[in-house]
Amino acid sequence: MLNSKQSAFLKDFLSPAKQHIYFAKNLPMALLSGTKLISLDEEKSVATVPFKYLNKNPFQSTYFAVMSMAAELSTAAPAMLALKGVDANVALIIVDLKAEFFKKAQTKTTFTCTDFKAFESALRTLGNTGDTVAVTAKTIGSNSAGEEVAAFDFTWSFKRRS
Repeated sequence: MLNSKQSAFLKDFLSPAKQHIYFAKNLPMALLSGTKLISLDEEKSVATVPFKYLNKNPFQSTYFAVMSMAAELSTAAPAMLALKGVDANVALIIVDLKAEFFKKAQTKTTFTCTDFKAFESALRTLGNTGDTVAVTAKTIGSNSAGEEVAAFDFTWSFKRRS
């Protein structure tokens, strides 16, 4: 069950206007690409990126870096949500990334991550200053027809600070 900080974070981060402001300040390329976080809860996180002129490569598909950005958002959001559930100063950073591409992304791509519980569980193990834990979160990218176009594994490292 989410605490009040997590509920407030959800409300704010899923607000289109507030998400737009957050992206303008912190992730301007996400704003330019049209990347959006459309869903976030304890079950799954869903981010989308459209197929449009600014996002495509010379092969008429979505550029892999644009897909990576949307994929990262779908794993970062549940990590950030889980962080709101702990009463400690914890740093968060990506330490590894693996990606597989199965099909050209020529429509809107939707990335879905279902690893919130793994983040929540891992954060409970951070007892002392300097403790670290890593979580590898998988996100699957599907096209408008529901076909899998890519899969990403992001390894997030959490470190408890003083």
